[in-house]
Amino acid sequence: MKTKKLSSAPLPVVSIGALATILILLPFIGLAQRTPWSSFFSILTEQSVRRAITLSLIVATTSALICLLLGLPLGWILARSQNRWIRFLRAAVLLPMVLPPVAGGTALLFALGRRGFVGQKLDEWFGITLPFTTTGAVVAATFVSLPFFVLAIESSLSDLDLDFEESAMSLGSSPSRTFFTVTIPMIRTGLITGLTLSWARALGEFGATITFAGDNPERTRTLPLELFVALESDPSRAIVLGMIMVTISLGVLITLRGRWMGQR
Repeated sequence: MKTKKLSSAPLPVVSIGALATILILLPFIGLAQRTPWSSFFSILTEQSVRRAITLSLIVATTSALICLLLGLPLGWILARSQNRWIRFLRAAVLLPMVLPPVAGGTALLFALGRRGFVGQKLDEWFGITLPFTTTGAVVAATFVSLPFFVLAIESSLSDLDLDFEESAMSLGSSPSRTFFTVTIPMIRTGLITGLTLSWARALGEFGATITFAGDNPERTRTLPLELFVALESDPSRAIVLGMIMVTISLGVLITLRGRWMGQR
């Protein structure tokens, strides 16, 4: 495979690409420049911060696993179905990506709240209450992050050569066995990409979480909510919390991309 050199690109393309890179990096450079590094570790080890980080990691990881469970078959349907209604299903699935998170949280509240048409039944029949609980925070995070996983899976399946699956089934493999032994291994990159994106999106979720799950320091105050509270009382502490979020997200993205996706 030939290595593509940046110098071969047209100058306008390189210039605009550099401008885009600066636009992306500039806020993070400003955040790093304003971070009070002398108090970074003292804030990091505060009980409330450690609790928020732990809760965020639990919510994001649980949400990513749910996205894997629900999004894999949904992505397969979107990629392989030829029905006319599939375009409407795709639009509905991707709606949380463009919907303001607060609006998504409001919709969840009216659907799954104690007076919601589903939440009311959950409460009456099973005694399950989702709003203002850790489970509710997971539901909110899953709602906004699931489209990212589904989109990655649909894209990978659409690019997959069907000959491999057809060959396996022609040799006697059942559709289920072919799916787990042929299809999934061949979309490994898309699978890891989807998990990474959904995990990162869930980690940074704020609007839907505070609207549906509320701000409970013990059960629902994730790191973004802790940052929001700090902004009102201690801006320096908020800057440190923002840098912590950037560090966690960047570390996970770099590690997974390099180790699992064959990228440097």
